[in-house]
Amino acid sequence: LAATMALPNQTLGAEPAGAVDLWLTDPGGTARFEKQRAGLQFGPRTDQAGLPLIDVDESRTYQTMDGFGYTLTGGSAGHLLAMSRPARRALLQELFGTEGTAIGVSYLRVSIGASDLSARVFSYNDLPPGETDPRLARFSLGPDLTDVIPVLREILAIQPALKIMGSPWSPPVWMKTNGDSRGGQLKPEYFGVYARYLVKYVEAMKAEGITVDAITVQNEPLHPGNNPSLFMPAPEQAEFIKTHLGPAFRAAKLRTRIICYDHNADRPDYPLAILNDPAAKAFVDGSAFHLYAGRIEALAAVHNAHPDRNLYFTEQWIGAPGDLRGDLAWHITHLIVGASRNWCRTVLEWNLSSNPKLQPHTDRGGCDRCLGAVTLDGNRVTRNPAYFVIAHASKFVRPGSVRVASTGLTSFPNVAFRAPSGRRVLVVLNPEREPREFAIRSQGRVLKTGLPGGAVGTYVW
Repeated sequence: LAATMALPNQTLGAEPAGAVDLWLTDPGGTARFEKQRAGLQFGPRTDQAGLPLIDVDESRTYQTMDGFGYTLTGGSAGHLLAMSRPARRALLQELFGTEGTAIGVSYLRVSIGASDLSARVFSYNDLPPGETDPRLARFSLGPDLTDVIPVLREILAIQPALKIMGSPWSPPVWMKTNGDSRGGQLKPEYFGVYARYLVKYVEAMKAEGITVDAITVQNEPLHPGNNPSLFMPAPEQAEFIKTHLGPAFRAAKLRTRIICYDHNADRPDYPLAILNDPAAKAFVDGSAFHLYAGRIEALAAVHNAHPDRNLYFTEQWIGAPGDLRGDLAWHITHLIVGASRNWCRTVLEWNLSSNPKLQPHTDRGGCDRCLGAVTLDGNRVTRNPAYFVIAHASKFVRPGSVRVASTGLTSFPNVAFRAPSGRRVLVVLNPEREPREFAIRSQGRVLKTGLPGGAVGTYVW
C-alpha cells in the first residue's frame, strides 16, 4: 500500500458515473489531509464481492449542520497576534478560507470573560473587594478588545459567514457565593443582574462588529474545580433561564440562541430537566455536550425526548504531545461520526492554538496539557491531530449541509452529508492497523475503494 494513496480503487462496472474526490490522512504514511490522485469513479453494478458496504441513502435526512471548528481562547488569539501579519494572514486563510487546500472552519466558540486558557482570570465587571455594581455601569469587554476581538475581525474578513458561540466560565466574583473565580454559585439576588450582563456582552460584541450566534448558559456547570468556573445545578439553571435570562434576551430583542448544559454526555438528565420545564424550554434552542465522561450515544435520548430542540457538540481536548493515530481514530469515531450521527449541529475541538510550552493557562486549575489544533512558535506552524480531525469535515460539510443516512458499520465508522452545493460527502475511518477494502453505494451505483490502516478518508462526489 502506497503511503499517500488508498488501496487500488476500481469501479464495479464499465460506465463512469462522475469523479469521486478522496482526501486522505494516513498516520502510517505521509498523507496529511491531501487530495489523492486515485481516479475514483462510481460504476453501475451492485455486486460488492462480499466487501463491507456503506450505503448512502439520501431519502433519509436528519439535522442541518451549522459547522465545524474550534474554541478561540484568549491564549489562542495571543499566539496568533504574536505572528507577523503576513504569516498570520496566511494561516487564517488556510484555516478559514475555502479555496485550494484551506480547510474551511465555519464555527468558533469563544469564552465570555476568561477561560482557563487565558493568561489571567478576568470578567467584564471586575471590582475591588467588597464593591458591587448591580447597574453594570463599569461593564467593559476588557482584555478581549486587545486579543480575541481583533483576531475575530481578521477571521470575519476571510469568512464573513462564520458563526460564533459564547460560553461563560464564571460571572464576576462579586455575584458569587464564595467571592472567588473558582467554584461557588450565582447568588440568587444577582440572577437578574447576571442576565443583563450576558445581554450587555452580546450587545457590546455587536457594537464591535461581531454577531454572537449563540451562548451557552455556563461552561461545565458541574465542574467547579476549574479556574474560572461556577457550580450551577440543573434546577438553578432552569430557574435562571425561565425567570431572568430568557426574558432579558426577549426584552432586548436579541436573536442570539440560548443553549443549556454544555457539559459531559454522562448526565443527559441535566438538559432533560431543563427541557422538561415548559417555561424554561420556551427560551432554549437546545443542549450542548462535551465527552470527557459518558457515551456519545446518550445524546440521542435527549433528541428523542425533545426532537424540536437542537444538539451541539462544543468541546473536546487533546492532550499534549498528541498521537495522530490514536487521536485521529478516537476523535473521528466519537466526534465527527458519533456526534453527527447523534444529532449535533456543530462539532468543536478545544482549542485553536497552543505554544510549545502549552501556555498561557490560569493557575489553580487551568489546563496545562491542552494541545491546540496548531502549535505556534513565532511564525512556525505545527499542525496537530485536531487540525486534521476537523479538516476532514469542515472543508466539504459546509453550513447548511444535511446529514443523510449511511450504513452504520463498526468496521468502518462513517457519516454522510449532502452539501448545499448538492455534492455528497462521506467521512470514513479504517480503525484497524492493516489496509482494508470496502464499497460505497450511492443512487444505485457502486464504488470499490479502500483505506490504509488507521487512515481517514473524506469522499466527495
